[in-house]
Amino acid sequence: MKRRREMEKGSEIRSAIEELSMMVKLKPGDNHDAAGHIPTKPFLYVCNLVIQVLDKIGPTMAVLRHDINNNIQRLEMGHESDPVLNSNMVEMLKKEVNEGNARKVTSCSRAFVWLTRSMDFTLALIQKLAKDPEQSMEQAVEESYNLILKPWHGWISSAAFKIALKLVPDNKTFTNLLMGKDDNYETLKEDMQTLISLLMPFLEEIHTILRVYGLDRLKST
Repeated sequence: MKRRREMEKGSEIRSAIEELSMMVKLKPGDNHDAAGHIPTKPFLYVCNLVIQVLDKIGPTMAVLRHDINNNIQRLEMGHESDPVLNSNMVEMLKKEVNEGNARKVTSCSRAFVWLTRSMDFTLALIQKLAKDPEQSMEQAVEESYNLILKPWHGWISSAAFKIALKLVPDNKTFTNLLMGKDDNYETLKEDMQTLISLLMPFLEEIHTILRVYGLDRLKST
């Protein structure tokens, strides 16, 4: 509840910045497992913030938002039922890979992969908007989707996205929705750059871990 109240005071982007900054501070030091530590609760919290950002794009993201929410719920259920998930997502990957369950449709590992890709998409979109504020939202969303998600989607998901693409808001509407109370565009731009600088290395670490466990090429079923 505390986090929810804090998020209501500012933007989702600023809340994500605070969470990612805290994760960097709390990251284990010079021990053997430091490079493979993705804390479960903060990871899921950032994913929930991604949903809030995607909601502002509108119906275009309905399918992706639904998938993200389902994957978050799957990991939350796993977190509650299995002590292995209590602190480190990487331990979950190890466990499911060793048991031969990581590639199953209902696995926590698959949910983790798709949540990571959803954050990849959000990062790509924010990068485009920060680099070229004049680019149309429709173009930015489409290019980000084609680059990040389309290679892993089946034709049904791709077709649904293409139909809904015309419903994205214009740039001004979207940026206004992203701003926190009493913020302006310059503040939002600074926040976007800060989020990019934090999210990029975080996602790079996750992708390195996924490659180690052979899960980086999973496609939708």
